[in-house]
Formats: sequence, structure tokens, C-alpha cells
Amino acid sequence: MKHGEVHSDIVIVGCGISGLSAAVSAMEAGASVTVLERAPKEDRGGNTRWTEANLRMKNVQEVADDFESHFAENAGHHLDPELIKITGKAYDDWDSIIKAHPFTDPELISTFAEEAGPTLEWLRSYGIRFDSMPGYFITTSTSRIVPLGGGLAVVETLADWVEKNGGSIRYETTATSLCLDDDGIVCGVRARGPEGTLIIRAPKVILASGGFQGNYEMQARYIGPRSRYIRPVARGGYYDRGEGIEMALRAGAAGGGDFTSFHAEPIDPRSGAPEPIVLVFNYGILVNQQAKRFVDEAPASVDATYEAIAREILNQPQGIAYVILDNKINDVPNWQRSVRSDQPPITASSLTELAEKLDVDPVELSTTVENYNKACNEGEFDPLFPDNLQTAPGYLPTKKNWARRIDCAPFMAYPIICGNCFTFGGLKVNSRSEVLDGDGRPIQGLYGVGEVIGMYQGTYTGATSVLRGGVFGRIAGRNAVS
Repeated sequence: MKHGEVHSDIVIVGCGISGLSAAVSAMEAGASVTVLERAPKEDRGGNTRWTEANLRMKNVQEVADDFESHFAENAGHHLDPELIKITGKAYDDWDSIIKAHPFTDPELISTFAEEAGPTLEWLRSYGIRFDSMPGYFITTSTSRIVPLGGGLAVVETLADWVEKNGGSIRYETTATSLCLDDDGIVCGVRARGPEGTLIIRAPKVILASGGFQGNYEMQARYIGPRSRYIRPVARGGYYDRGEGIEMALRAGAAGGGDFTSFHAEPIDPRSGAPEPIVLVFNYGILVNQQAKRFVDEAPASVDATYEAIAREILNQPQGIAYVILDNKINDVPNWQRSVRSDQPPITASSLTELAEKLDVDPVELSTTVENYNKACNEGEFDPLFPDNLQTAPGYLPTKKNWARRIDCAPFMAYPIICGNCFTFGGLKVNSRSEVLDGDGRPIQGLYGVGEVIGMYQGTYTGATSVLRGGVFGRIAGRNAVS
């Protein structure tokens, strides 16, 4: 064996749930596996390590009732109806332009829905347990379960199994390009590690290296100049720099998903805690640096609306806003669980004092709150369900639910920016997790899983990303062996 070169049946780029599920699945079938992980061992696991890992499931066997319909409603923008009509045929009869189209195709989603339950049962066989537990949403519009111990438990369980059963995980090692033979067939990966350049020769490559939320150059290129105001929501996102996506695109892969967008979350910019979300704005008002409201804070349950509202925050001056609350927030049971920042709220005995602490115009803030208070109507406040307690007609922007006066000191505020949980743009894959080329044909020996898959368009189908990693990771590992 040459120095700096190793051989493996399968090389997997990435060590989150998608890469680890692929590794375990392939090893079950007898394959030798090498996993490349950019992070040191103590940070292994990408985004998975830092998330609670909500799963859009009713229980371990059944996906949520709105699982497939939500994907269908958010499959793309202004899609050509003649192209969509073709998806009613069997997949093998689709035109090549349909197979390579970046929209969220129904073939992929139906496979996702069908395999979700069996994948969770499979993970349970490795000791991972699931349950319905209170999360950070006070109000919800769909069903969710979580793995006990969150994503960290998933990563540690699967990674430990891989290493104890003969798999190799090479830490602090970054894949830089695909290796191609004289016929242009994928035959391994070139990487850079602690000892220099490394070539892993393998007939099958599974890309599980995440999106590009940790790559500011790619974000500026695809998302645009306002990306200067966003940052990853957790430490794992900084390791996701898009190399897996770029190396596949250079090899002729078709792009999938929305490269101009990402899963947005409202986070506290003062906090370095994992996913420091602030999800109480539906009970107060949001103001920008001009101390003006700019959005309906409560059009529906917060779990269904926080992403769109986070995008509106990004569009404000300097990409920042402030949620203004008063002492009546304590009428909301356990409201603190919907704030995951480790920083305390900014508090004050008056709006003028609060404005000074926020460095916004105190006259403008007082005027904004006064006008909002005048538009609030009497009615019954129900903190746990959308209550139709809305502002008066003609007042803009309207607030459709939980509109109560802000007039009970002490007042408090949290700053909020738009965090980037993961990017939407990635690779087009089929239901076998095979990466497709621009003509919709599988690229021999190349698979894509997890955030590498371009699946989302415009609006995230919540609580499906970790699930996507497990489902398509398992599929890729299984198919790479067969």
C-alpha cells in the first residue's frame, strides 16, 4: 500500500446521522467502511450532535398526518404544470429533464415517508429510544417525537458501534475532491488530514458532509449580500462548508433544492449556546432598529410560522429585530422553555428605559407600542392555541392571534437575528440515494444523503432533517453494498 493511500469498500464523507446510518447499514451487509470527519472526535456529528432532533412522526411507526402534503405544497416555485403532469407516470418513464429537475419530486418523498418508520425501528435495535416529550414549542401544528438524549445520543451510539465493529472514522480529515478513473468513474476520495494528503480508494462514495452554512463565500454566492447577517445556529454548522456538494457538481451532478435559501431560525445573537432560539415573539411585538413593527408576529402556531418570520427579520436593517414583552408573558405556562438562549432578557421599568438599553429611539418605540395597544381588542387570551385575538381592522401590520396590550411593567426584550440551521441547495438524488447527473442518470458509485440532498424549496417541512439523514443514510449504505 502506498503511503497516504488506503483502500475501503465504501468511503463516507461526514459523521452526522446520515453518514453514520450509511456506515452502520453498509457494515451490516459486510462492507468495509471508512468515514471522514472534519471535526475532532469531541465535536463529531455535524449538526446532528447539537440538535434535539425533532422528528415529524406520530409515533415510531407512523409519519405525521401532514408529512407528504407539506412537502407537496412546498415543492418549488411556479412549476411548469406540463412537467409536473409527467410525475404521474412510473418513475422509469419520466423524462430526463424531470429526473434532474431541482424540485422536490414525489418519488423521493413517498420513499421518505415509507421508510421513516422502518428506519426508526432499525435505530431502536441499536439502543436509541424515542418518545413524545415537551419541546421548545408552546403551540404546535403537527406531531413530533424525539430520540431520548437528542442528536448527541444518536451520534455517540452509532459512532461507537462503527468503531467497535471494525469501521474506521478518520477525524480532522476533510475530503477535497472525488477520485475518478480514466473512464470518469468515481473510485474514491482525496482528502487532507493531520498527516497531509490522503487518498481513500473505494468503488463507492457516500457524501454526507452537510450543507454550506459554514461557508461564507458560498452563502454570498448563492444567498446574496444579506447572508452577511446570518450565522449557523449551532457549532456543528461551522464544520459544514459545502465541499461534498461542490465536488459532486464538478463531477457533473445535477443540483437540487433551493440554493438561494436555507432553514431559518430566530436566534439570540448574544448567545453562543447550541440553537439559542427565541420563540416568544407571538406573545409580544417585533420591532426593528427604527423601533417599528414590520410583520404579523402570530399568523398561526409558532412552529408553522417562525421560519417565515425569521426571514422577515433578516430583511430588516442590520438583519436584527427585538421582541418587546411585558410582565403578562408570565400568563403563558412555562414560556421560558421556548427561549433557548443562555442570555437573560433585557429588562426595564419603562419603555423609555428599555429603548435606551436597546439603543433604539425611545419616542418611536413608545409611539409604536401606543398605536399597537390602541389596536388591541378585548377578548379571551389562550396561550396554548391560536385564539383569534387580533388587532383592529385597518391597523398594519395586523396581528392575527395573541394580540394583547403591552402595558404592564416590567418590560423586557430579546434581540433576534436569523440563524442558518442548514442550506437548502444540494444534489439531486433518486429514491436509492444515488446522485444524478444533469440528464437524470445515476452517477456510478456516488451517493448523497442528509443535508447534501437538495430537497427543500422555500419553506422547510419542520422536523424532517434529522429524519432525512437517518432514512437516506440507511438506504445509501444498503444500496452501496448491493
